Amino acid sequence: MEPRDSLTLKTFPIGPSTSVAPWPAIDPFLFCVHHADAYPKGNDAMGPAASLAGRHLGQDFEGRDGWRMYHGEEIPGFPQHPHRGFETVTIARKGFIDHSDSLGAAARFGKGDAQWLTAGAGIVHSEMFPLLAKDAPNPAELFQLWLNLPRASKMAKPYFSMFWADTIPRHTHLDAQGHSSEVTIVAGRFGEIVPPAPPPDSWAARPEANVAIWTVRMDAGATLALPASEGEETLRTLYLFRGPSLTLSETDGARTSALPSRHGAVVMADHTLVLEAGAEETEVLVLQGRPIGEPVVAHGPFVMNTREEIQRTFQDYQRTRFGGWPWKDDGPVHGRDEGRFARHPDGRVEKRPA
Repeated sequence: MEPRDSLTLKTFPIGPSTSVAPWPAIDPFLFCVHHADAYPKGNDAMGPAASLAGRHLGQDFEGRDGWRMYHGEEIPGFPQHPHRGFETVTIARKGFIDHSDSLGAAARFGKGDAQWLTAGAGIVHSEMFPLLAKDAPNPAELFQLWLNLPRASKMAKPYFSMFWADTIPRHTHLDAQGHSSEVTIVAGRFGEIVPPAPPPDSWAARPEANVAIWTVRMDAGATLALPASEGEETLRTLYLFRGPSLTLSETDGARTSALPSRHGAVVMADHTLVLEAGAEETEVLVLQGRPIGEPVVAHGPFVMNTREEIQRTFQDYQRTRFGGWPWKDDGPVHGRDEGRFARHPDGRVEKRPA
């Protein structure tokens, strides 16, 4: 921990940009990972038009040639797998993700869209990365976050929701030197800007939880003020994932902290925080929330409060498969010509431009 008079409560490295190792996550967040894959042209099956020889198919995380198959064997991605006791928030910055789940919901999203899925009592889903372009590379980039659920909501009904890029607000700021910054606001009020509502049983749906998920892009040398949040217990974590450095300071300059490239910092969120980018374009992920403060017992894809609850979860999954898998493949993908869409469990369909 940093000294008590330091602006930062804690700092930590987040590893090289080529790594997909999870970054340290602070309660109420459980998991934070940044995927960036330079996929090649796609083949007829929407997999890589490249040799897969030498890859550990089914467990390909090495990043050979700048991309990974993950658990996919023909198409990159994560075939069907279960979750219970928390939520996943997936922010698709580049490329596309094909989602299918045990509720019968399906989606193709990308280009700045976000998906928010409450696993609650249990859900099975797949996340595949179809390589749609056959005549050009298919770069993919996404954040996946795991947001914990409090004990009272661990067994909530699963809930599927999509936040389309055109519904996610953005705040653009020009500083006194004319440098530009842009904040993408997936969750949590940013000043007077309010994003779409999170799922009803989410910790983020409680106003007192002060949950925020923002991505920040800054010109070289730009300054930007992050507004204070209510609540003395609320923590704010900043991940500097692009750019050489970031300076954090209070508005009066009384306390200042320098964050080197590929590092994170935890600060209290009850005061305005001024960011100053280094000598190159800078990007920061900001996660904020009041800690849930309950015991966390995790085993793979399940997060509960006690070991007995984890054992019961395994038994429930073996018995019910959390509703079963209504798809013919473990990692289904949608048609190559399909645009961005979501089919909700009630049959309602949303479509967006390709």
